[in-house]
Amino acid sequence: MNILERLYEMTALNSIIAEPQILIMFGIGFLFLYLGIKKQYEPLLLVPIAFGILLANFPGGEMGVVQATDENGIMHKTLLEIAHDHGIMNLIYYALIKTGILPPIIFMGVGALTDFGPLLRNLRLAIFGASAQIGIFSVLVVAVLLGFTIEEAASLGIIGGADGPTAIFTTIKLAPHLLGPIAIAAYSYMALVPVIIPLVVRGLCSRKELMINMKDQEKKFPSKTEIKNMRVAKIIFPIAVGTLVGIIVPSSVPLVGMLMFGNLIKEIGANTSRLYDAASGAIMNSATIFLGLAVGATMTAEAFLDWKTIGIVVGGFLAFALSIAGGICFVKIFNLFTKKKINPLIGATGLSAVPMASRVANDIAVKYDPRNHLLQYAMSSNISGVIGSAVAAGVLISFLG
Repeated sequence: MNILERLYEMTALNSIIAEPQILIMFGIGFLFLYLGIKKQYEPLLLVPIAFGILLANFPGGEMGVVQATDENGIMHKTLLEIAHDHGIMNLIYYALIKTGILPPIIFMGVGALTDFGPLLRNLRLAIFGASAQIGIFSVLVVAVLLGFTIEEAASLGIIGGADGPTAIFTTIKLAPHLLGPIAIAAYSYMALVPVIIPLVVRGLCSRKELMINMKDQEKKFPSKTEIKNMRVAKIIFPIAVGTLVGIIVPSSVPLVGMLMFGNLIKEIGANTSRLYDAASGAIMNSATIFLGLAVGATMTAEAFLDWKTIGIVVGGFLAFALSIAGGICFVKIFNLFTKKKINPLIGATGLSAVPMASRVANDIAVKYDPRNHLLQYAMSSNISGVIGSAVAAGVLISFLG
């Protein structure tokens, strides 16, 4: 009986019975795994996050991220002490995420994987990527009215940009104590883009609007400007944008600058192919693994099942939905004053969730009209949304940091 009692104490059953809220976190972890594996909602992000949630909530596993800083966000332990006292997941979190190292590295990889061609061919559509940032500032105002500090509200609002690295980078600068729940909300909603965009589109767009064929509009009203040497334009573009943004909004340089650098080494070609392979391959993949696991590990039952955290999750959804709605409404207003109509789905892709938002918009359009492939047009707004959200983050950091 003594042996059986010792065996029982060795298991986590006693802790689970004492703290049944752990089962809720298991359920969330399994749900995220289902969405990532079965539904294929951003599996590269959702699977590591989901498994990080499970690792963090196994009683006795000591894999959950714990508070190693004081109320002012100052860390009094060295990384070696954190690794010794709290384990590997805390070392990854405090060394790579809390310091702000991973978001710029991931932006470099995103830049290397991004083709700015659709944006350059349809520059007039880039404005809808900017209009979609309305969700960020709308939720900021609402959050302040609900009692959040201005810094917390800005970190909550940036979820509306639909860009996990941007949300993490902004929160580190403005409200580091909210990093865990904000990172979870940002990445969760990014993964749920295939659910949220159709939901908002269904409520705001008519069938007639969704059937606007962008290629037919191009034939009726052809563009008067044409880029003769696209390769040169693609090389000049990241240099020009990086320089311009660096001068106007210096605080956004860590994100926009790395994004443009990653894209530049891609567009140069053979001479920088080894740099491109590293940025888009090993470095990007490693950063994604560490980010996903560490973000998931912040989601312990004690940290997540809290009213403030739940408010962040709800506010994040509101910011996300308002960003989509803002882009759609801006297209509707634009169509009132122009003969060359634009499908409102272009506005719905003014998020940073590249390229999933564009793929979702294209799938919706094709359902209404099998000929209406608008992926290349949606990517223009989608890519500009990446730049727009990073610039918006820089503005918030400049004013509030």
